[in-house]
Amino acid sequence: MLALLVWLKAFQRLGYFPKLADVPAVVAEHVRGVIGLLEGTELAEAAERSAKRHRGFVRARMGVSYDAAGVRAVAAEAIRTAAQAKDNPADLINVALEQLVRAQCELPGYTTLDELTKKIRTEVNRGFFTLVAGRVDAAARARLARLLVVDPVTRHSEYDGLKDVAQAASLGKFKGRLVFLQNLDALGPTQEWLEGVPPGKIAHFAGEARVTDVADLRKVLDEDKRLTLIVCLLHTARTGVRDDVVTMFCKRMAAIHKKGRTQLETLREVHRAESERLLGVFGDVLDGVREAMPPVGPLDSAHAEQHDEPAEGDGGADAGAESPEGGTGVRSREAVAERAGRLVLKALDQAGGLEALAAAQEAVSAHHGNNYLPLLDQHYRSHRSALFTLVESIDLESTNADRSVLDTVEYLQAQRNARAALVPEQITVEREGLDGTPVSVTLMVDVAAFASAMWRKILTDPNRPGMLVRRHLEVCVFSYLAAELRSGDIAVAGSDSYANLHDQLMSWDECAPLVEEFCAEAGLPTEAAKLTGHYKKLLADIAAGVDAGYPGNTDLVLEDGRPLLRRRKGAERSKEALALEEAVHDRLPQRDLLDILTRTAYQLGWHHHFGPASGSDPKIKEALGRYVLTVFTYGTLLGPAQVATHMRGKVSAAGLALAANRHTTSEKITKASTTVIKVFNQLDIASVWGDGKTVAADGSQVETWENNLLAESHIRYGGLAYRHISNTYVALFSHFIPCGVWEAVYIIEGLLRNASETQPDTIHADTQGQSLPVFGLAALLGFDLLPRIRNWHDLIFYRPTPDTRYAHIDTLFGDEAIDWRLIETHWSDLLRTAISIRQNRISSVTLLRRLGNHSRKNRLYRAFREPGRAVRTITLLRYLSDPDLREQITQVTNRNESFHNFADWLMFGGRLIGHNDPDCQEKIIKFNELLTNCAIYSTACDITDAANAIAAEGRPVDLDDLATISPYITHLIRRFGIWILNLTPPAVAPTTHLDLESRVLFAP
Repeated sequence: MLALLVWLKAFQRLGYFPKLADVPAVVAEHVRGVIGLLEGTELAEAAERSAKRHRGFVRARMGVSYDAAGVRAVAAEAIRTAAQAKDNPADLINVALEQLVRAQCELPGYTTLDELTKKIRTEVNRGFFTLVAGRVDAAARARLARLLVVDPVTRHSEYDGLKDVAQAASLGKFKGRLVFLQNLDALGPTQEWLEGVPPGKIAHFAGEARVTDVADLRKVLDEDKRLTLIVCLLHTARTGVRDDVVTMFCKRMAAIHKKGRTQLETLREVHRAESERLLGVFGDVLDGVREAMPPVGPLDSAHAEQHDEPAEGDGGADAGAESPEGGTGVRSREAVAERAGRLVLKALDQAGGLEALAAAQEAVSAHHGNNYLPLLDQHYRSHRSALFTLVESIDLESTNADRSVLDTVEYLQAQRNARAALVPEQITVEREGLDGTPVSVTLMVDVAAFASAMWRKILTDPNRPGMLVRRHLEVCVFSYLAAELRSGDIAVAGSDSYANLHDQLMSWDECAPLVEEFCAEAGLPTEAAKLTGHYKKLLADIAAGVDAGYPGNTDLVLEDGRPLLRRRKGAERSKEALALEEAVHDRLPQRDLLDILTRTAYQLGWHHHFGPASGSDPKIKEALGRYVLTVFTYGTLLGPAQVATHMRGKVSAAGLALAANRHTTSEKITKASTTVIKVFNQLDIASVWGDGKTVAADGSQVETWENNLLAESHIRYGGLAYRHISNTYVALFSHFIPCGVWEAVYIIEGLLRNASETQPDTIHADTQGQSLPVFGLAALLGFDLLPRIRNWHDLIFYRPTPDTRYAHIDTLFGDEAIDWRLIETHWSDLLRTAISIRQNRISSVTLLRRLGNHSRKNRLYRAFREPGRAVRTITLLRYLSDPDLREQITQVTNRNESFHNFADWLMFGGRLIGHNDPDCQEKIIKFNELLTNCAIYSTACDITDAANAIAAEGRPVDLDDLATISPYITHLIRRFGIWILNLTPPAVAPTTHLDLESRVLFAP
């Protein structure tokens, strides 16, 4: 009976029948107690016939069938289908297991699935190798073969050059990258060779080729495989280099504009003294005229008025009468003018002369305004050749109906060799027609369609209608081209980051079947009218509630229409909590950081995610130890040379570098960290710290070498380790992002790529973690974005309707109301975009990067901006009226900052990533996350053990007090000293359950 019930419970959990000897004693003891068997009843193996009958009973109970051949067929079909896009053996086995569970089949042994996966994966990959190799002709094969030739002097090959990363966006590096792109394109049409090969397979084959050097690649006996690996690497290199040159182009144009603005400020500073001198000359002129004028008193003024005109009938007889000054009126005026002229000319001569003053006035007035655009030409000239080479090397396409900028680019290409100062707005050129005969094509520039008023002012010459200033036109067009590439209004064929956004989205026919499930998960209505009604009512209700509660809201004050929110003093920890923390710390053991990694590797098995790119088992001796040292080496930023030196011959620097470069990727490190997070969340104390439903996102500065596209000089940050930290203290996802970017672009991506079982629905951030499109997208994806916003009182609160007014808080709101009709009109676009992101068809980073440039033509920006206005207004009203929410935001964001400090403390090898490769920079940040999470898990287990010991002594342990104890404890972790890699498995399992009042707090 006991054996039967244990098998039943095991099958319900595992899906197969384990050996009874492998069942933990605690499980057998639990089952024995539940069914009331006598204490001491042993779990013994039944006879073969009885065991067979027992398995039949369990299968009948669970409604599964036992058919070995049928199970293999189901698994094989699932693996073969998944292998068309996936390549990792573990992923393929998981797909097979999921399909077997859905088909209610008894799960086969791991060995069976492993062998089946290897066989099918090899067959599928060989099919792709044959397909690609068959499309490469002899001439292309010869060109690709030359890539593997190693130069005897430099000891490098062109194949190694395919792996080179872009350097800093200087003009020289930009030109060199353009030449590199042209050389890559000359090797062959990789997009045609790889047609029909899924992107996932291309990425995997390219990744395998990237970590394989020329010597190892030559050892690949399968020529088709070797050729396919090279083609895939070449294809990803061509895509990446296109991204690089466009990014460099945008950076160079930004640098040109920055130089123009700087020069304008310099000229203003230089001309400031000249402006003051000219004002002084003007004062001298006024003084001279004033000196030439006769003095006029009150009586003289009255007399002058009486003699201003001759009396009627005088006949002008008195016209020659003398004035009070002693001369005739006409002669007096002439004398005054003559004298004033002499004094003015004297002042002008003393100031340098008329010509010099005129030139000075022209120079000063030329830069008196804010228009720096006329100054750009002198900074553009050195870039001209490279910019024309760029537009000739890439294929540009418009993502909307407006082709004004692209048409002008085509016009400039036709006028590349022009040297005249002015060019006509319209030209006719000869082009080759479809039948090969020349045809005449008219190219026209319509600057009014895209250029601003400041640009149009310098592009045209009033004296030459129909003509344009060529040098200013070129700078203008390239400036707008860079802007539209950033906003996504113009796309680059064959690129990734600058690809056509609309082509990456799923079609409505693909999205329609997923709408109901997607909206149910996000908690949104499926119909546009119901959605706008929902948010309109929510905004109106919250605003009305805040208005009604304003008299009792002592924190919010409106002074002269400006809102002020008084700060509340944070709650202090109780004496009991501080005493408990001290008692816990006294009982915590000191541990070496290297021992922590080794223990967690044995206990959690996170190292199993590392291995060769081919998916085969690692062939290095003591793989666990090597992977532990690799995480220690790069997570602490010590580097392989220093670790190898201190390990005294136990491992070489080359061995550590090989494990990091060939056996780990960012995805593998993320999976290893996910394993740690999964086990951490099963700790009782993790639920004491938080529910895992809330996360905070923020970045921490990490310095890097400067010769790469990620490195920037920024007033606030360098490179950023952008992390999503759970309210349970553990890091869910880390990402290395460029400095100087708006962090909100990456905030949702971390939630979507979080593969752990902890799936937060509320995210906190600082001011950098929000924008209107981000608020809109977060709401559509079911996330509640609650940032801590500086200068929130400067933001616009939008009304639910234009005529809505409030008794107390009306001054908070601007004059604008939410355009609900716009949301309804673009509801299908919003759904398509959000579903495409959920289905991994497009990255949220790619989308938000495009939506962050306020494109004047991008309808998606306007579509996401409007719901973002509604959601942000709702969030701000909640923030003003709910002190508990403000305290929660502060608490969780502070926890994020504490994690950064703890992770930085563990990165004691330095704060400089000595590498220019973005992939290596990303891996180092993820190694640091894995290292930190392992330390947090180890400390959490020690805190659990200490709390249990305190409770066993009879001292009460309050859960609220225990929740205030942070696992970011540094004084008990030894980073320095003699590093010893102890590969002996830990003798004692970690303490994972709190035993305070277990029967009351944790029901069995």
